[in-house]
Amino acid sequence: MNKITEMRLTQPGNITIKDEFWGCYIRLVQDVVIPYQYEALHDRVPEAEPSHAIANFEIAAGRRAGEFKGWVFQDSDVAKWLEAVGYSLKLKPDPELERQADEVIDLIGEAQQEDGYLNTYFTVKEPGKRWTNLQDCHELYCAGHFIEAAVAYYEATGKDKLLNIMRRVVDHIDTVFGPEEGKLKGYDGHQEIELALVKLHRLTGDEKYLKLSSFFIDRRGQEPNFLRQEWESRGRITHWSGKTDQIDLAYLQAHLPVREQSAAVGHSVRAVYMYTAMADLALLNGDGALRDACVQLWNNMTEKQMYISGGIGSTHHGEAFTFDYDLPNDTIYAETCASIGLIFFAQRMLRLAPEARYADVMERALYNNVLGSMAQDGKHYFYVNPLEVWPQACSCNPGKHHVKPERQGWFGCACCPPNVARLLTSLNQYIYTVHGDTLYTNLYIGSESNFTLGGTEVAITLESCFPWEGKVSMKVNPEQPGNFGIALRIPSWSDGAEIRVNGDAVKVTESLELGYAVIRREWKEDDVIELTLPMEAHRVYAHPNLRADAGKTAIQRGPLVYCLEGVDNGEPLSSIALSKSGEFTETFVEGLLGGAVVVKTAGYRVDEQSWDGGLYSRTKAAEQPAEVTAIPYYLWGNRGSGEMKVWITE
Repeated sequence: MNKITEMRLTQPGNITIKDEFWGCYIRLVQDVVIPYQYEALHDRVPEAEPSHAIANFEIAAGRRAGEFKGWVFQDSDVAKWLEAVGYSLKLKPDPELERQADEVIDLIGEAQQEDGYLNTYFTVKEPGKRWTNLQDCHELYCAGHFIEAAVAYYEATGKDKLLNIMRRVVDHIDTVFGPEEGKLKGYDGHQEIELALVKLHRLTGDEKYLKLSSFFIDRRGQEPNFLRQEWESRGRITHWSGKTDQIDLAYLQAHLPVREQSAAVGHSVRAVYMYTAMADLALLNGDGALRDACVQLWNNMTEKQMYISGGIGSTHHGEAFTFDYDLPNDTIYAETCASIGLIFFAQRMLRLAPEARYADVMERALYNNVLGSMAQDGKHYFYVNPLEVWPQACSCNPGKHHVKPERQGWFGCACCPPNVARLLTSLNQYIYTVHGDTLYTNLYIGSESNFTLGGTEVAITLESCFPWEGKVSMKVNPEQPGNFGIALRIPSWSDGAEIRVNGDAVKVTESLELGYAVIRREWKEDDVIELTLPMEAHRVYAHPNLRADAGKTAIQRGPLVYCLEGVDNGEPLSSIALSKSGEFTETFVEGLLGGAVVVKTAGYRVDEQSWDGGLYSRTKAAEQPAEVTAIPYYLWGNRGSGEMKVWITE
């Protein structure tokens, strides 16, 4: 065993989640999702679309004969499953799961080529064309996901077989790419390896990995443009479309050097994975220009191109951003992976600067877009996360075929389900950030943690009633009295926050710094902070330039966005409007999908019986008073196929 001698923490403190709400989802991932995905990767789920992922590795390893099947990036599904396994094993030992993972790792090792290369598509299907189509074929992307898996698995188990496999892969990549004479001056069409190399650097302390990550980021968009030259050298032939007349470099975020990019463009997942790596490198290299670019890209994306659910990517054409304020609700894309990437980016921005606005977005994406992508049974998923659904349109309108009224069992392109699994099993990494001697609380998730603050070892116990009540208690237990800071995020959705330390009130407005209430004092054993955040249902309105939501309102309560479903309100939902003066009533319903707060208010419904004018008429249909019922958006689609709507006419 070639053990690593220098270990570097990839997260502050030792954090264990003990939270009623999130604990249920983490256990669901451990008990259902990870085993289900293992079976799906082995093509043993009859109702699911075949994955072929493990079969491809078996062919590449020489264990069986056959042809490569699936997408060119199919290997990455195995990597993300292994990463989730690593995080899960760190939370809870599971000898059988570890055995399964070790067997998969053995298979991966057998599929690795003598020179370190690892990719089943090019090993099995096109062995002579390695590194000839970085624009389309995801070679470095797949390597990146396996690097992340290797780091997670090593940190959980201490086993370094996968880690050594991937270090050999990176050694090979380092002989192919770089600024030196004879090496490719290129980068992948789908960013991923950049952030993965940073993780490998943090684990091992090896500067080579940081240097290679920086090379990929720094070369992107530089002239002469590598991806354009590569495309020309292939006779302008692409993997997906064959012969093409032009290459869309903005789709690949390769239209400009990264430090000159200021607006989110192109494929949304590629973009946020790249922004994540940019923020990592800005911090590690002290790169102010890279940091400034991250801030500009963040501002454009979250202030002009993000859905209320934390979804990004407004068109299914290329799973991409379009332009500012273009956020349609019914033809939306908002891929699950894109919101997960947004959470990665938010976490890295919080490491750069303790600004609560980054955590606000992280919370929004987590509780709404990401959580809503998985069914309560852990076996069905949304790839696309719409804000308005008419089931008949999904099946009959070609422009809405990508929108599904019910979650699917699996996907041929199954990037999203294992992405959800790896995020939820690593959720403890997103709760806190440490800056200097101050602990910043980003997410109010019940947990037990240990930190070194101001030279003092401190145990933190956080108890939270989120997302149903805004009550938070934090017990601060230093080994000995010590001076340091505890910062509590004051969410943008809450007015009138109250804080008490050992029963004494803290003036929130006077302690507020960039959205955090920062309490600096001498802390002693058994000090208790109590935070109360009013969590009332309220209306949200969109920017006047956001045309899709003009004349409409949405309902939010705490971190949760709400929606109407046909099963509660009847259909069509388009006939319902909220009363401008209607007040909200809030009731916790135990029997609703594990229990949830339901919001009701007064509204109106078009009386279809009063309409007698044919398809069009000069006379408006009558309206009748109606009670309107809204449920948390993340729960929609768990009670059969039906209409759903977030933005409601007012």
